[in-house]
Amino acid sequence: QVQLVESGGGLVQAGGSLRLSCTASVRTFSGYIMAWFRQAPGLEREFVAAVRSRGNTYYGNAVKGRFTISRDGAENTVYLQMNSLKLEDTALYYCAAGLPISPYDSRSYNYWGQGTQVTVSS
Repeated sequence: QVQLVESGGGLVQAGGSLRLSCTASVRTFSGYIMAWFRQAPGLEREFVAAVRSRGNTYYGNAVKGRFTISRDGAENTVYLQMNSLKLEDTALYYCAAGLPISPYDSRSYNYWGQGTQVTVSS
């Protein structure tokens, strides 16, 4: 019943920027941690960023200093601002929500979007 829908992906040149959005299509996830994960072909799913309801943020080592996660006041939408994009950022990006023990652990999240593709070219 609960659904997350991502948008904002696309093709961008290395060094450029994109902003991803994730909207709860069924209800708001008040109190939940919301996160972004990504997966490139042939690789395992990788943690990107997470934000708690009070605004605490967490980032994966590969994106620290380049990506920023945020959420709106109604906690209906979460964003991922991606700057200084690199070729290695190319992946399918997934939005997730839940109450995990660790925000870095994908196994702890209960709700997932279908993903939005980000492709970075040289």
